[in-house]
Amino acid sequence: MESGDASKAEHLCVLIHGLWGKPLHLNHVKETLEKAYPDGRLYVFAPTSNSENYTYDGIEVGGERVTNEIEEKIAELKSAGAKLKKISVTGYSLGGLVARYAIGLLHKNGVFEKLEPTNFTTFATPHLGVRAPSVGFGGQFWNTLGSRTLSTSGAQMFLTDSFRETGKPLLSILADPNSIFIQGLRLFKHKSAYANTINDRSVPYFTSCISRVDPFVDLDAIDLNYLPGQEEGKEVILDPNEPVSLKKSPDTALTLYERSSRTLSSVPFYAALTVLLPIGATFFLINAGVQSYRSSSRRTLHEAGKGGFSTTRYRIPLLEEAQAMHDRAVERITTQQEESYLPTPPAEPASRSTSASSSSVDLADEKALARKQSAKEKLPFPILALTEGQFGMIDSLNDVGLIKYPVHIQKVRHTHAAIVVRSDRESFAEGRVVCSHWAKNFEL
Repeated sequence: MESGDASKAEHLCVLIHGLWGKPLHLNHVKETLEKAYPDGRLYVFAPTSNSENYTYDGIEVGGERVTNEIEEKIAELKSAGAKLKKISVTGYSLGGLVARYAIGLLHKNGVFEKLEPTNFTTFATPHLGVRAPSVGFGGQFWNTLGSRTLSTSGAQMFLTDSFRETGKPLLSILADPNSIFIQGLRLFKHKSAYANTINDRSVPYFTSCISRVDPFVDLDAIDLNYLPGQEEGKEVILDPNEPVSLKKSPDTALTLYERSSRTLSSVPFYAALTVLLPIGATFFLINAGVQSYRSSSRRTLHEAGKGGFSTTRYRIPLLEEAQAMHDRAVERITTQQEESYLPTPPAEPASRSTSASSSSVDLADEKALARKQSAKEKLPFPILALTEGQFGMIDSLNDVGLIKYPVHIQKVRHTHAAIVVRSDRESFAEGRVVCSHWAKNFEL
């Protein structure tokens, strides 16, 4: 899936889909950019080499495939007369992690010396993995089951893998501040992440918004602060500077009748889930076993350089760097302070005087906004039971200057597909607001 005039192209934008995904899932994202920049200078390209079941094969394998495809597309466009000057990368769900891996390789291979890295964005991406932040039996069971049912990608997202010779999960290496991955990410002029606040059953808020807390567990205890400049009655994106504040008056809380109505409205859904879940789980586990076997075979061919291209260009330098990353990771863990796991102490909400004044964040304000977001949360929400490695990822990723936009989609039960309008459904209208906001802030 691609669009643009190869002879006029000056800016290449790469769109990377998620787990079990395919380029078609990002069709609305592509069309939104096409409408915003119709003069042919922007060339939109969605790699196909890591589609559907191939996403089982792991983030590094997927990243290498996508990187190879991007480099081939750049060469093809230049042969067609394109005078490429810029490159942007956007990832959805697992595709955001594949994108982060790929930009590390592109940086290593010198692509960013020829093309200016301009916009980097993720939508509903599990930057901290999908490990359930729980110390109880239920959480441990889910983490164990999940890590074993999605082949290599599952192990990596549940942080149970060991990346090559490092002894550390791939996501920890991907967030190491001295790695090629973070170095490449830093080079992008604009960096943003859009995260669903509620009802994303694939990628929870804390991991897509890179946060120690989840303020949206109890919506009755908070006031939502929408980003100014959105159409009245169609507000979806929260103010990245201060997305929520504690309710000022208990009178605004839901009544008992309203709470009961909300609960009862979900009964048919959960009743159906009770019946269908055992059947669906059986088919899922059978398919997972089959796909894991096939994935293992593909990875073996890939490692042997028989996956369609040689991995030598992507592999050798990383092995040496990975060992150095391991040494730094061990040093950080030994000095990790125990207070990171304690509940956040009570504090008053910060002033809203520094909130953004429009739906766009000016470039001059991006670094200041990123610094504010990277500070530890001040509202009295308990810190989630994350791992030491996840806390390290948060610190490192916050330091690169990502602007994080919480997205409050309410009209669908599962917001993961809605945030990028994965299919043309009327109920995904709020996702169109998100894509339009992203395109408006996209620098051509």
